[in-house]
Amino acid sequence: MRALLQRVSRAEVRIDGESVASIGPGLLVLLGVGPADDEWVASGLAAKVAGLRIFADSDGLTNLSLTEVGGAALVVSQFTLYADSRRGRRPSFIRAAGPIMGERLYEVFCEILASSGIPVAQGRFGAEMAVELVNEGPFTVWLDSDELGIQPKPAS
Repeated sequence: MRALLQRVSRAEVRIDGESVASIGPGLLVLLGVGPADDEWVASGLAAKVAGLRIFADSDGLTNLSLTEVGGAALVVSQFTLYADSRRGRRPSFIRAAGPIMGERLYEVFCEILASSGIPVAQGRFGAEMAVELVNEGPFTVWLDSDELGIQPKPAS
C-alpha cells in the first residue's frame, strides 16, 4: 500500500459539484493498494498513519500524532499512486490492485484507522472526485508499506 499524507487545516471531496466528505484539521490521506497487499498490510499502514508524529506540540516541534491532536482523516482512494512512468509518455497502472481488492482494502484501512479513535471521512471509491485542501506547512509525507517493512501476513 502507498499513502500520500498531507497535513491540512481543512479538506473536502466533491462529486459532480456536491460535497460528499469534508474534515477540519487533520490529514488528507491519498491511498493506493497494490496487488500483493492484504488486511495485515492495511492494518500496519493505518497504525503508522495514526501514530506518525507530524503535528506541532506547544514548542512548535513535530512531536504529536493525529490521535494526540484529535484530528480527523479524509481518506481518498488513488490507484494512480502505483503509476509506472518509466516507459513512454503514458503511465501504466498495472502495478495497482484491481478494483474489487482495492476497494476491500481501502475500506479495511478506513475501518482500522477509525477504530483507533480518529474520525474518518471517505471519498467514493472509483468515482471521479474533486479534492480540495489547505495544506498546513506545507507538510506532505510519502509512505510505502514495502519501504516501511509492512509485509503481507505469511500463509499458515
